[in-house]
Amino acid sequence: MYSRLNDIPVLELRDSAISALHFNLVQRALKRTNNALRYPLPKLKHLDLIMEKGAWIIVDRVLNDIAVAAWTDFAAEHRQNLHQPIPCKLRLYHINADMILDRTLDTMELLLGEQFADPDDDDACRVLRFPVKTESS
Repeated sequence: MYSRLNDIPVLELRDSAISALHFNLVQRALKRTNNALRYPLPKLKHLDLIMEKGAWIIVDRVLNDIAVAAWTDFAAEHRQNLHQPIPCKLRLYHINADMILDRTLDTMELLLGEQFADPDDDDACRVLRFPVKTESS
């Protein structure tokens, strides 16, 4: 568990929201693994994304996993839908951290989609035709 978020000074703290698509994808992945997930971010040389139940943290592994940015304080406890964005806090620890946020979320979606895709999904989904009522029936 990444516990250093409160030890590092925050450059900027924003109210934000995470899309339901990203939030639901991470929650399903975490339930399947019962653990935190960590992925290197391709094309962002030495940055990793750590996903835990309460926070998603972009860290610089070359600098001893110092946080670059983090989404925390997800307000999903009493949510009554699965399609609306989830309010959260966005903590920026680096002056240019906001430049990689969108790319990080897109990469996360691809990585989790590849790792947790069910190979049988294509076979399990079939379109059933409803019987058509004809005049002779």
